[in-house]
Amino acid sequence: MPDRIRQEKSASICQHLKNWDVLQKASLPLAYCSFNNEPDLSALLYSGRSWGLPRCEGKTLIWHRWFRTSQWPLNPGTYGILEPHPGSPLVEAYKVDVILVPCVACDINGYRLGYGGGFYDRMLSDRTWQNKLTVGIVFEYARLPQLPHDSWDVPLDGICTESGLFFKK
Repeated sequence: MPDRIRQEKSASICQHLKNWDVLQKASLPLAYCSFNNEPDLSALLYSGRSWGLPRCEGKTLIWHRWFRTSQWPLNPGTYGILEPHPGSPLVEAYKVDVILVPCVACDINGYRLGYGGGFYDRMLSDRTWQNKLTVGIVFEYARLPQLPHDSWDVPLDGICTESGLFFKK
């Protein structure tokens, strides 16, 4: 996808999320810094609120509170993905309302494909993070009727694309 088109579609995704009342009321949503050709959430991350952003440590995601004017800049991590500084404040899971999850593809039942590291599958299986509202972020062309999934895959509650927000029935 040409970069200009990716940015236009990403801007539409961010607008849908900005207009979503659940995200507006969320005390601390978790998001991500885009990598490769994922939808870019920069417009949300720099919109003037605090976010939880992940840092990879071994096979685990460590979540840090981040704000655009933070004294802790985002830096490339182990996989080249921008992530918070290890010294930045940690996220307390009980304060998290919504988790925006990056997807390579996602089906209408909430099953997703990522880059294969299993970071989000491990996290969403952990009791600490269960019962949080999860929304996969993906371009419309990758919102599919069905994807193969395994018994350990945790389906997401909804999907956001440039076409809108979609939730399981």
